[in-house]
Amino acid sequence: MTCATPIPETITLHIPFRLVKRGGRKEMHLPDGAQQQPKADSTLNKALARAFRWRRMLESGEFATIAELAERERIAPSYMTRVMRLTLLAPEIVEAILDGRHAGGTSLESLRKEFPLAWEIQKQELSLAHTAANSARRTEGQLLRP
Repeated sequence: MTCATPIPETITLHIPFRLVKRGGRKEMHLPDGAQQQPKADSTLNKALARAFRWRRMLESGEFATIAELAERERIAPSYMTRVMRLTLLAPEIVEAILDGRHAGGTSLESLRKEFPLAWEIQKQELSLAHTAANSARRTEGQLLRP
């Protein structure tokens, strides 16, 4: 069977982007105005998961103290307490981090330092005061960065 119209041998597709090296990784930057899917910070996501897991282990009574749990996990108790502070973040901030919608300056290092316990102040300081508006837009199928 033969085709009536010939198929071109090559197709050239032009996609404007540039590669940028950041900390040994390559990132793709799209031109201004192009929408890019937000990326979740895997280091921050892993730390959040560990923090909530450790809190659950302590609350269940499986371990009596942080020192006991840190010994079992083979990490320093001081590191564990700094990471476990992530469980005190506002739920909207945790959700934004997991969805990749957190502010650009939000990193594990910045969150391991002291932050206010009041959720409203946390949201203001982390530039997430408009999370409710983002959540409403997300339900329409659109993810936004703050």
